[in-house]
Amino acid sequence: MLTKPSPLQGLITLALIALGIGQALAGDTFAPEVLGALVINIENLNAAFRGFKTAYQNAFTAAAPMWDRVATLVPSTTAEEDYGWLSALPQLREWIGDRHVKSLEAFGYTIKNKPFEATVGIGRDQFEDDRYGMFSNTFAQMGNNAAGHPDTLVFPLLTAGNSNLCFDGQYFFDTDHPVGNGTVSNWAGGAGSGWYLLDTSKPIKPLVYQKRRPYDLVAMTSPTDEAVFMRKEFRYGVDGRGNAGYGLWQLAYGSKQTLDQANLDAAFTAMELFKDSEGRPLGVSPNLLVVGPTNRSAATKLIESQKLADNSANPLYKRAEILVVPWL
Repeated sequence: MLTKPSPLQGLITLALIALGIGQALAGDTFAPEVLGALVINIENLNAAFRGFKTAYQNAFTAAAPMWDRVATLVPSTTAEEDYGWLSALPQLREWIGDRHVKSLEAFGYTIKNKPFEATVGIGRDQFEDDRYGMFSNTFAQMGNNAAGHPDTLVFPLLTAGNSNLCFDGQYFFDTDHPVGNGTVSNWAGGAGSGWYLLDTSKPIKPLVYQKRRPYDLVAMTSPTDEAVFMRKEFRYGVDGRGNAGYGLWQLAYGSKQTLDQANLDAAFTAMELFKDSEGRPLGVSPNLLVVGPTNRSAATKLIESQKLADNSANPLYKRAEILVVPWL
């Protein structure tokens, strides 16, 4: 004998039908946790990560870092790289008799790679509520920051150059670099805001950026990851390995004296007179003046003004480009 179902049984039946339809539409990936159109599952998290990585990579590619204006990119394959070879870069000479072998100096200069990272955590609730909008901007900014990170390693080296050693065992900016039977200075001293005249036209630049592993965006979003399981937090991070150091001091001249015509002209002259250990000119040709924001105005007047205050021709006009960086 058939009996009429109770109201509760009817509701349960409708719920089961709805669940079956949902499973049929979503297949194995169906999950009942839905806010708006977002289903929290591995496939959708991976799709979101691909979108985040696209935003990251686009911003990384569009960034305009400045480190490559002053530093040579050196790929690294080990934990550290030795730059003692910088002391043995001979010029060509007429071959008479045996080859003249220039040996590496005893002092070794090593740059050790360091790991760097930046990580953000996005709570599950935040992820569901935000619907990707602001997060895409966050990852774009992370891409921009990663592209510019070498700047923060390279340019502070100039400021610290009169207290950090380079390949010849002297400070990078020093008054007594040993050359032949004498010494050479590439440091004018002073106590003001630093400015630096460089020759960046050579294959080897004054500074070195050493890249061991490029910056990359990775994700920690598996349901079995501890942060996801214990704290409902998806984690995304950028990491890479590398470091920066000093190249050829002969291609740089540092000063913390007042940036004026006399001091800048003296820096040009000093660099153009640099010679090798055998007394032959190195052919250094300064082409870049690196200054901080406080020296921007002085640099502009010295390099970009055609006339001096007395209306005579400016001998430093267009002698070099100006690069203003905030790390000085």
